[in-house]
Amino acid sequence: MKLKQVPLELINSMNKNTMMELLDIKCVELGDDYLVATMPVNHRTHQPMGLLHGGASAALIETIGSMGSVLLIDIEKYMPVGLEINANHLGGMKSGSVRAKGTVIHAGKRTHVWQVDIRDEATEKLICTGRLTVMIVEKT
Repeated sequence: MKLKQVPLELINSMNKNTMMELLDIKCVELGDDYLVATMPVNHRTHQPMGLLHGGASAALIETIGSMGSVLLIDIEKYMPVGLEINANHLGGMKSGSVRAKGTVIHAGKRTHVWQVDIRDEATEKLICTGRLTVMIVEKT
């Protein structure tokens, strides 16, 4: 199943007044079965020790999977909701930016599964890897 190809500006406009806007998450690339987004590592995404917060990484994983699922469904009839997320934090970062690539590995009628790898944008070091299961529910 291919993702709908829409302008990145349209995807990013959905972030207005959301946590994605607060964390400055931006979609920068869209492929047939993947989505790439960036997020700065700064005071908004730090934990108290000055490192990238695991919750910010989880938010990035959920954002990519949910946005990707929006591009797979008819949003007039259905909406994606996160069902399960996991994240393995493999490295730390204090500053810079991360680049995350989410690839759909299952696109069923009721569930989608996304694999997301988050890397230091400067060094390409793997910082976090995660998986998101999205449930597709009918709008009421």
